[in-house]
Amino acid sequence: MGKLRGFLEYDRIKEEVIDPKKRIDNYNEFTVAPSNEALQEQGGRCMDCGVPFCHSGCPLGNLIPDFNDAVYKNQWEKALHILQATNNFPEFTGRLCPAPCEEACVLGITNPPVSIELIEKYIVERGFAEGWIKPQPPTERTGKTIAVVGSGPAGLAAAQQLNRAGHTVTVFERDNKVGGLLRYGIPDFKMEKNVIDRRLEILEAEGIIFKCNIEIGKDISAEALESDFDVILLAAGATIKRNLPIPGSELIGVVQAMDFLPHNNKAVDGQLEREAQYLATDRDVIVIGGGDTGSDCIGTSNRQGAKSVTNFEIMPKPADGRTEENPWPYWPFKLKTSSSHEEGSHREWSILTKEFVGDADGNVVGLKTVQVRWKKVPGDRPQLIEKEGSEKEWPCDMALLALGFTGPEKTLPEQLGVTFDERGNVKGIKQYQTNKSNIFAAGDVRRGQSLIVWAISEGREAAHQIDTYLMGTSTLPKKEASGDLVSA
Repeated sequence: MGKLRGFLEYDRIKEEVIDPKKRIDNYNEFTVAPSNEALQEQGGRCMDCGVPFCHSGCPLGNLIPDFNDAVYKNQWEKALHILQATNNFPEFTGRLCPAPCEEACVLGITNPPVSIELIEKYIVERGFAEGWIKPQPPTERTGKTIAVVGSGPAGLAAAQQLNRAGHTVTVFERDNKVGGLLRYGIPDFKMEKNVIDRRLEILEAEGIIFKCNIEIGKDISAEALESDFDVILLAAGATIKRNLPIPGSELIGVVQAMDFLPHNNKAVDGQLEREAQYLATDRDVIVIGGGDTGSDCIGTSNRQGAKSVTNFEIMPKPADGRTEENPWPYWPFKLKTSSSHEEGSHREWSILTKEFVGDADGNVVGLKTVQVRWKKVPGDRPQLIEKEGSEKEWPCDMALLALGFTGPEKTLPEQLGVTFDERGNVKGIKQYQTNKSNIFAAGDVRRGQSLIVWAISEGREAAHQIDTYLMGTSTLPKKEASGDLVSA
């Protein structure tokens, strides 16, 4: 695949970006497209490695060496066809996926891995620019009806696959626009929302029905939904925010990240005026949580004109490279510096917030912390140990809690009579099918908080199972444990 010995001739490139001082003046995407020739060279770096571990690294089983080879040969439409065989929305994953495929790349054992995500993004962008991506409505309808609850990546992927099988699909979204966390959880500087709208036009033209501002269980009863549709797919995500139950957590200025980010996205979209409680302007902001959501809060705070931004992470600072605990091709827990970190932030590791400090008016003005260490216990989870004498108080008039999610909301699943697993997620009794044969679940609602690439994979796999349930068999693709794509 690629060019013989191309990995020895070409260096890995990264997508160029606009200078941080300039890009924080707006919420636009700030990447600069590489030349066609540069992308071909990156495709040429793909080795004929015999066993492409990138396949197993990718939850979608993307045929990565194949589309790399097509790009190297300047066969862009062929590359798009290969990519879309396994991934409904490469324009989403090409911007937002942490690229586990690259960490599993064989070339990455000794050299920088192939720039797989970069190539993927520009394959699909070329496809839209050339007009190759067009609606593909089914030629026949089966007469079967399916309700998809939730319009995030899992719901959208399942909807498109099921529609292609000829079923009539209606997607219900309780917010005012389609997209779920893609729309209101991801800042525009990581993915502008016209990227969603562009794809939405395709899905609507294919015949998928979208109904927004409808919350199942309130606006439409669970019983009515079940009686009106042959199958229900729960794809509403894991949206219960993790709290920080410490003294002062009720103070004004202590804000959940997933209240802060959606509010800002709606303001950028012109839907509302920013409220003071969600404004970081001229404030000392502390973001508690070191994951992607915390990074998004940093980037948004800087764009709002924060006085300072500090990021707390309870875990120790990761190593710069792989450790013995996560060898290739497993995902490496190594230090990650995001584009938002580069825009301006101070990072603290192994730190635990103990208390928020308020003033007489109930506003947060500071917080108290202690340094911690993790003690490994054989056969058990590591223990958190506080370091004596490490207490410190920090000035803070806005604290953003980016602590992730604890699981899906329970009301609708309970109304539908489905069961939960020990982690509080909707339980798949038989793969994606719940204890009620006509109700399925996919994405974060089933597996817990996870990656966008897993959500799309779950949506596709659930679609195969639903189609099989309805029709007895299915021609929709199904990814086997080996990563190979087969049809039933």
